[in-house]
Amino acid sequence: MRKFLVFLILLAVVLAVLDRVAVSGVQREIARQVAAKYDLPSEPQIEVRGIPFLTQAVAGRYEEISVKIGRMSVPGGAKITRIDATLYGVRAPLMDLIQSPETADIRADRVTGLVVIPKETLDARAPRGLKVTGGGDDSLNVTGKFLLAGQEIPINAKMKIEVVKGGIRLTPENVNGVQIPDAARLLSFNVPIKDLPLSLKIESVRSTSEGLAVEGTATDVPLRA
Repeated sequence: MRKFLVFLILLAVVLAVLDRVAVSGVQREIARQVAAKYDLPSEPQIEVRGIPFLTQAVAGRYEEISVKIGRMSVPGGAKITRIDATLYGVRAPLMDLIQSPETADIRADRVTGLVVIPKETLDARAPRGLKVTGGGDDSLNVTGKFLLAGQEIPINAKMKIEVVKGGIRLTPENVNGVQIPDAARLLSFNVPIKDLPLSLKIESVRSTSEGLAVEGTATDVPLRA
C-alpha cells in the first residue's frame, strides 16, 4: 500500500512537470505565431489559463488565453502603449504544434481586447498649438494657443470622444475663453486606428489618465502567420 502511494505521488509530480513543460512550449509557439502574423516588434506575453493544461492540450482546444502586446504602431502612424486581450476557444491541436507548427491552423472563436492610446498619439493629431490634457474622468480637454487669422487665441475645450469609421474622433463640446467661429470644425480631429492585431474592431472608447482606452472584439480570428 505504501509503495502504491509513493507511486501515485511520483506520478502526480511527473504529470505536473509535464503539464508545465507542455504549457511553456505551447505559449512560446503561439507567441511566435502572433508576432509573425502581425509583424510585432517583440513577441507578446502569452498565458494559457486553466488547469490541468494537458487536458486542454490533448483536446486541442484552450478555453482562455491571455495575450499582452507592448508598444507598437498601427497603419496610419498611431502609436499604441499596449494591448491586453483575451482569446476564448482557441483551437490548436498539440500534435500539429509539435510536428508542423508552420502550417498548424491556430484560431480563436472569440477575442476581447483593451487598446491603450497614449496622449502623445492624440497630441500628434491635435490642431497645431494644442495639447491634450485631463483624462481619468471620462473626459479629455485640449489646451493651448490656436492660430486663427494671424492671432493666437487661448483655448481650453472639453472634447467629445466617439468611434467613427477608421478610428476615433474628438470634437469640442465646450470651448472656454474667446469664442471661435466654426469651432467644431476647426478644433476637431481624428485619430486613425485600423488593422489592429488580433483583428480587433473598436466598439467603445473612454478617456483614462494615459489617454484613451479602446475596447474591441473579434470572432473567428486566425493566429498563424
